[in-house]
Amino acid sequence: MPSAFGFRFDNTYRRLPEALFSDCTPQPVSTPSFVLFNDDLARELGLDNKALSTHPEFFSGNALLAGSEPIAQAYAGHQFGNLTMLGDGRAVLLGEHLGRNEQRHDIQLKGAGRTPFSRGGDGRAALGPMLREYIISEALHALNIPTTRSLAVTATGDPVRRETPQPGAILTRVAASHIRVGTFQYAAGQQNPALLEQLVDYTIARHYPELDGAQNKALALFDAVMDRQIDLVVHWMRVGFIHGVLNTDNVTLSGESIDFGPCAFMDNFDPNTVFSSIDHQGRYAFGNQPTITQWNLGRFAETLLGLIDDNVDTAIEKATASLKSFSQRYEEKWHAMMSKKLGLFASEADDGKLIADLLTWMQTRHADYTNTFRDLINDGLPDGEQYQDESFQQWHQQWRARLARNSKPLASSLCLMRNHNPAVIPRNHLVEQALNAASNDNDLAPTRALLETLGTPYADRDSDDPYRQTAAPGEQVFQTFCGT
Repeated sequence: MPSAFGFRFDNTYRRLPEALFSDCTPQPVSTPSFVLFNDDLARELGLDNKALSTHPEFFSGNALLAGSEPIAQAYAGHQFGNLTMLGDGRAVLLGEHLGRNEQRHDIQLKGAGRTPFSRGGDGRAALGPMLREYIISEALHALNIPTTRSLAVTATGDPVRRETPQPGAILTRVAASHIRVGTFQYAAGQQNPALLEQLVDYTIARHYPELDGAQNKALALFDAVMDRQIDLVVHWMRVGFIHGVLNTDNVTLSGESIDFGPCAFMDNFDPNTVFSSIDHQGRYAFGNQPTITQWNLGRFAETLLGLIDDNVDTAIEKATASLKSFSQRYEEKWHAMMSKKLGLFASEADDGKLIADLLTWMQTRHADYTNTFRDLINDGLPDGEQYQDESFQQWHQQWRARLARNSKPLASSLCLMRNHNPAVIPRNHLVEQALNAASNDNDLAPTRALLETLGTPYADRDSDDPYRQTAAPGEQVFQTFCGT
């Protein structure tokens, strides 16, 4: 039955063995108040957004929603290649809300205080990083990229101490689930095959019901998860998104983007672009994201070996055969995505070279990734000094000749490009300006304006629109931080 405000909780994860979670109540805060409340998302979830938007106590830990059964989830994670036992150190899962069409959504409070997995941390979060997650997750959603979303950012009234005291906040995250590769790593570490098999069955029932009855459930799940992860990374590469901390605990089995600490969007095209202040070796650089995703999937496969086959050598052989298909599957989907960015229908033998030549020119000329593709939609040669380059003009002539050979008219090509090349992204300097204004000056106007713009990323905008501009000298953001 619906509880107050339209929430309908049915908390199936909590019915799994207790090894996978700990009961944990969010810790109250001094004076909760909404910083942001996502009316659109609340309506999509079938909630009473008007009533909810006046009750921050339910999004701060000061009061519990009827039907919620708060827990902290256990999981592990390869962090920069090193396996660590983790768990929700500052997040509490309130429960699973059944929204429209009985779709299940995790409702989680991030920054809700200490949990059994806090490992000495305070379990709290600062306003800036929580606003960043709200901005980035909602931007990805508008870009048609699978992602967790943000229902609210709630100020706590309590400072958190990092390098300096900062205003505290709690994010209400909405996810298809919080099952991660790291969840399976944790379960495998319990040396309990029955526990792992329950987790496989649960994940299939929740995210891949079409696999019910598969002859080899574990192998079928692995292959299906790999397919969703390939789709997700191809989306990231399409818009120049750099996750920043693509550890195994940040790889969801639902195929959603999750955790947006040091993430950023690339300005000038360079596959080696890194923003995260803790990624000193470029492990999670833009161009490395496909490779590290395959590596993370390898760690997932390791957890399933005992369920794939009783004979470990046979299990390894089967899992390896599936994992080896990653490169070809990714390449095919990446090529199809790039073809759409360039308005190409069907395929020709030289399409790969046409794509590669443009990317090489962009890297050599330090061209802006987002603006270059969007500028190509113009009729004729794009405006701008960089496009006067002879090598670009030669490429442009070849590309226009290729469009003329398309199976569909030019208008269809330009429409295809417009739907796959955003005009605006959350540019790093604009995000930082918005976060600084909110955290330092209690000024949310830049954040709200940015969110409004990012809500329609594919709408046409003039080339001099401030949200399309790259950072001016002195405004560049070269590093991003986790903010934990």
